[in-house]
Amino acid sequence: MENRFVINIGRQIGSGGKSVGEALARRLGVEVYDKELINLAAKESGLCPEIFERADEKESHNRLATMLGYLRAPFFGSDGAAGNVLSGDALFKIQSDVIRDIASRESALFVGRCADYILRDHPRRLSVFITADDADRVRRLCDRTGCSESEARQIMERGDARRAGYYNYYSMRTWGAAASYDLCINTSVSGIEATAELILRFAAQKLDLKTDL
Repeated sequence: MENRFVINIGRQIGSGGKSVGEALARRLGVEVYDKELINLAAKESGLCPEIFERADEKESHNRLATMLGYLRAPFFGSDGAAGNVLSGDALFKIQSDVIRDIASRESALFVGRCADYILRDHPRRLSVFITADDADRVRRLCDRTGCSESEARQIMERGDARRAGYYNYYSMRTWGAAASYDLCINTSVSGIEATAELILRFAAQKLDLKTDL
């Protein structure tokens, strides 16, 4: 554990947060875990990935159903039956166990999925929140999906609300609030690559990393 570290990235929809994470991971020589966590959690639990995709970064609203579902899940033999029983909270626990297992074995960068809270006891951790100006977020979403500007703004509003609800529910912190992270940074100021470089410099100090700066 002495040399291992984790960097957790929260991000607004369209902010370029995943791209920043990928650029940072290349510099550090570590893996980025984002959607990959869904397949890993599915493999670990024996459930189909679609079950995790339906609950991905969406908060649960029924803790009683979660407890009952988590207790009953081992008695179901099919993925379909398990998917009907397991709530978002139970799926969150499975994914959390996967995140902790990865962090116990290797240095890694995690995008979203409340990883900063899940790994809050990791001795060498850095939590970053990525934002961007609305105009840049709209442009990035339009370029990526081919949607209109009005559609992009709807995607931003719904996506940010979903991520905030998920994060606030499971972490009991506030998504996007400076107090919840070690560093908050706006990609509109410097762009993707320069933002990754700034985070790398910050990480080198906080995590005592040996990098060629």
